[in-house]
Amino acid sequence: MFAFFSSVDEVGIVSGPPGNQKPLLDLSSDTQKQERNRLEATLKEMAEKKKALAAAQKAAAASGKPTAETASATKEDANALKALDAEIKKATQARDKYIASLPTVMIMQEAEKPKPAHLLLRGQYSTPGEVVTPGTPAVLPPLPEGAPRNRLAFARWLTSPGHPLTARVWVNRQWERFFGLGLVMSSDNLGVQCDPPSHPELLDWLSTEFIRRGWDMKAMQKLMVMSATYRQTSRPNEVPAALLAQDPQNRLLGRAPRLRLAGEALRDQALVLSGLLNPMVGGPSVRPYMPANVWDETSVYGDLRNYKADLKQGLYRRTVYTIWKRTAAPPTLLLFDAPSREVCTVRRSSTNTPLQALALLNEVTFVEAARVLAQRMMQEGGNTPEARLSWAFRHVTQRPPQPQELKMLVAAWKADLASFQSEPEEAKKLLSHGQAPLPPALNPSELAACTLAANVLLNLDEIITRE
Repeated sequence: MFAFFSSVDEVGIVSGPPGNQKPLLDLSSDTQKQERNRLEATLKEMAEKKKALAAAQKAAAASGKPTAETASATKEDANALKALDAEIKKATQARDKYIASLPTVMIMQEAEKPKPAHLLLRGQYSTPGEVVTPGTPAVLPPLPEGAPRNRLAFARWLTSPGHPLTARVWVNRQWERFFGLGLVMSSDNLGVQCDPPSHPELLDWLSTEFIRRGWDMKAMQKLMVMSATYRQTSRPNEVPAALLAQDPQNRLLGRAPRLRLAGEALRDQALVLSGLLNPMVGGPSVRPYMPANVWDETSVYGDLRNYKADLKQGLYRRTVYTIWKRTAAPPTLLLFDAPSREVCTVRRSSTNTPLQALALLNEVTFVEAARVLAQRMMQEGGNTPEARLSWAFRHVTQRPPQPQELKMLVAAWKADLASFQSEPEEAKKLLSHGQAPLPPALNPSELAACTLAANVLLNLDEIITRE
């Protein structure tokens, strides 16, 4: 199948300035296209006006001996033409700058003459064997009769209703996303050495349903999360002990999944609950808080040495926009099993370690989120510790606290308050984390005590675990 891609023209891939290289696919929105057309129309009008002025100048020059009146008119036309040239230059720069800002994506282009593809002996590039042509494995359906042997035909073959793998692979990965384990456990390998599916008929039905619905991913995700299987309880005290003992991995789907959130989701959740999250979509990578000199040892050159976090809103973008150095991922995300991105990772591991708890309790992002949540607790939650803690508990967990839970939170808050009142410098030290502004009207000792309470709430098992 590699031969399908030997027809890609590689000339010019690394030429030109940094950024996307041609050929490109334009992804402009309708509004952006209208603005581009407006700029093009303005330039076209200017060009027509310049053409008319130049024609007038030429006609005046050909009219014979110039008079004082014609000389004055010619001078005015020359000045107007000069001013128009400056306007055209300025408009052209504005047009080019706008077009350069439009979203594009690089695409592959077929070469006029495909390169020969060889079977590599022992897999070594230095020992090419016989020449191979584009084709599909014999165990899978063949390409349609008369179809060209190019990438478009290959893509259509992959998504044809008769293809046995594409729909099953996608459905299995989505099942793993929601249930923790796929119907085929080895979601990164559905070949001859993969694990057998736990529910083969279900996998077949979901795959055919995916195709029947026109490859509608959103519809399939909705189907899975609204199923009776997904809506079961996941609380251990509500699941029969015999079932837990018989099926600890939940391969029989006798209960709902109970999974620790991914590192990206944990950070985004803390920002949302505190009210810090910047909802902006798109844009360049951002630099959130990270340990000092985090990439100095692995960055010989570039601007990742002497790493400095962004200021203001760049700190609070969603984690998907965090700048990423391949082979050296952000340390906090590595603690929560984020891959290094050195190779494609289909299936993440999922661990629970003490370092994860230390990060959630002490990393600057989470401490700052707890402090800002504490500020909201004091400003929006009421005037008494009970009211404030009840408001925060309900805001974070989406349920009111049980009497025993509230009693424990209030007792811990009072103990923390007494500690900070006796050591006000410790309160100031805690509140100094992060760049979010600190309201001067709030009592530092009370705010520090509320910050610890908010930190506890953000680290509750039911908050960091999907149940």
